[in-house]
Amino acid sequence: MSEPFQADILIVDDKPENLRLLDTMLTQEGYKVRKVTTGKMALQVAESARPDLILLDIAMPEMDGYEVCKYLKADAITREIPVIFLSALNLTFNKIQAFEVGGADYITKPFHLSEVQVRINNQLKVRSLTKELLEKNTQLETANRKLQALVNIDGLTEVANRRHFDHCLELEWHRLDREAKPLSLIMSDIDAFKAYNDTYGHQAGDRCLQAVARGISEQLKRPCDLVARYGGEEFVIILPDTDRQGGLVVAESIRSTIQALKITHAHGISEKVVTLSLGLTSLIPRHNLSPSEAIARADKALYEAKTQGKNRVCFQGE
Repeated sequence: MSEPFQADILIVDDKPENLRLLDTMLTQEGYKVRKVTTGKMALQVAESARPDLILLDIAMPEMDGYEVCKYLKADAITREIPVIFLSALNLTFNKIQAFEVGGADYITKPFHLSEVQVRINNQLKVRSLTKELLEKNTQLETANRKLQALVNIDGLTEVANRRHFDHCLELEWHRLDREAKPLSLIMSDIDAFKAYNDTYGHQAGDRCLQAVARGISEQLKRPCDLVARYGGEEFVIILPDTDRQGGLVVAESIRSTIQALKITHAHGISEKVVTLSLGLTSLIPRHNLSPSEAIARADKALYEAKTQGKNRVCFQGE
């Protein structure tokens, strides 16, 4: 048999003599057995601690086996539990109805113990294989999510990478075009980062990039906002449904946050700490424009911020 000592079987029957007989037989075979005498009790027990299999009588007062099985199969918690009907009703109609409500098998009373054992073992084998398949599917889904994260996330800074940024910008561009709503895009660059690397080394440079990425991320309050590493020491931020004024507020918040980190930089532009220059553009996407147009404008605004002295926000409109 397929590891019977691990199987938990719930018997539902309003006749005590049937419960005693099945309990004795299944316990001797090494199964864990629970017994209830009503359909309502069966539903409560099955939901609180799911059995591996249910042996279910049909003719019971208040709630018959058909109704019990319907409730079991309608509940996400219990729908996967196999149900074997045990009944004195032996008409074809009764058996068809049992399978229609979700029964996995049907045994007619009076039953032979050997038949019950074989049918139970068959259903437990199916149940075991189903569990194994579900576990493998769950593992596969988890692996796919991790793989997707690796594809979309920058390994060093753990924000979105350039590939994911391009994809998200394209999606938001078309959505906001349809809805005629504004999009703000911020391009940012760590001031004098080459000098930082030359002075403190690339490991310190990596830590600096990670701190800046965290600082930017903390200033984005909505799930739809996205920060991505654009390349090297550049970060780009997508702000959907955000006009110029809103974009300026976010950009300035990011700029002041990074300066407030007080990451020592001997060649820093202000207070000898790491700072950011930021370029902002805001526009309503249109079909005759492309996302690259927004990137070009934000990049131009960033260039202005650099040439005007760094550690500042500049705006480039339409």
